[in-house]
Amino acid sequence: MLPLTTFPVPAMPSPAMKPRRTSESPPLPFERSQSSSDFEIERSPAKTPHRAYKPLRRLSSDYDAEQRFRSALSALIAAKNRPFSVCGRIPVDPSQLVLFFRTKSGITHALDFPIDVEHDTPPALDVLIAACKPYLSTDVSENYPEAIYYPPNLPLTTTLEIANHPILDAVRNTLFPSLPVGHYLVAVRDKLEVIVTGGKMSPQPRALRNDTRVAMIVVTLPVRFRGGALVVRDTEGTTEKFYGRGGKSGDMEWVAFLSDCDYEQETVQKGCKVCISYAVYVKSHGPSGPTPDPLISPSDYFLDQLIDILNASRGALIGFYLTGDYGVNPAEVIADSLVPNLKGGDSLLYHALKLWKLSPELRWTAGGYIWPVDHAVECVDEIDMMGARTPIATVNGARRAAAVRGTFSIYGDQNDEVDDLRSRVEYSGAIPLEESNITILSDWSQPRTREKVPFVSNGTLEKLIVNVLLVVYVP
Repeated sequence: MLPLTTFPVPAMPSPAMKPRRTSESPPLPFERSQSSSDFEIERSPAKTPHRAYKPLRRLSSDYDAEQRFRSALSALIAAKNRPFSVCGRIPVDPSQLVLFFRTKSGITHALDFPIDVEHDTPPALDVLIAACKPYLSTDVSENYPEAIYYPPNLPLTTTLEIANHPILDAVRNTLFPSLPVGHYLVAVRDKLEVIVTGGKMSPQPRALRNDTRVAMIVVTLPVRFRGGALVVRDTEGTTEKFYGRGGKSGDMEWVAFLSDCDYEQETVQKGCKVCISYAVYVKSHGPSGPTPDPLISPSDYFLDQLIDILNASRGALIGFYLTGDYGVNPAEVIADSLVPNLKGGDSLLYHALKLWKLSPELRWTAGGYIWPVDHAVECVDEIDMMGARTPIATVNGARRAAAVRGTFSIYGDQNDEVDDLRSRVEYSGAIPLEESNITILSDWSQPRTREKVPFVSNGTLEKLIVNVLLVVYVP
């Protein structure tokens, strides 16, 4: 495609000077494009432009600068759309940090911080290093001390608790912004790693971390060092480096990255680098997600009461009413989407049924009708006498909707409105409860979940009260 040249257009010549275009004029061999501020005209190479319209030559340096800018912008947008790492500081006084560990001999040692091995190496650090094991090197051509780690089977603890700092909140907001409600990040200490002068850590591929962790956190302890940058590389080859603070006075640095990343530590030129790594897992208060691992467990008393009910209901499809308030619009979501948000007794019951290897599901119910598990409560359109759906009436451009009467509410018996609403409910896919073969186990004195669906009836704003039924088949 020919280049576009932008230039100011001179004053319009008089009509007498304007060339006349005859019908025999050949069509233009190109298309013209036009912007809001300037005209852009593409000139044919066969025509030599008038001097007054001679385009300015773009210097190669200007073109290179524009290309660099575009490349930098593309990289910035890509990094913003999918961050794979994040770092921060822990505002603690290094002198308040103590590391306790016990060797195979059964002796417990305490390592105080901060540490500068160039001036004074604590005896406890020598004992710690002597008890460590080396990582397996992936590069046999290099002749350098490999990073070492403290054996996980030996006791080790520290006065630093990352749960006391909002690190996991920062990791969730940055790396897992779409984590469903009711799911939480839990950090478990993984390893204590040490790299002495002249040593480095070989690349640690993601295949070495084949558990269910979703991220890692590396905290650099206040031991003075130089070099030893942490290099993190994502699945697309993008690399980021984190240099730590080298044991200087002030905050300690932490770095978090996704579990599908590779990482390594560059050569420590001077001093000693000591880090603690944590594995980050996703937990929930209920059995939801592809690999449910809930934080709660029903009591033995609760399970004993439930097993009596299940034994008496073998071969039946039973249902329990939920009691929590979840603040959703049943016309917009299906009932089963509430599973990650279940709370209180609703969560205990759902979790207990999953422990018995059953498959409970949540369904909307109202006025003696129940919707399929994959249906929302779509009854907002009115239906005329011929069975055709008519759009909702609007007032001043706003949707209007309405309260259920007759058997659906406390308002008196309005047969016409009840029949109309029943037609809408059936049209939306709901079936009568007596046809669903579901035996509802309910104590009528207990409260029920009450969600509201707005709809229009004869131009009046009404709201249908909808309950949630937990349905499960007992084999």
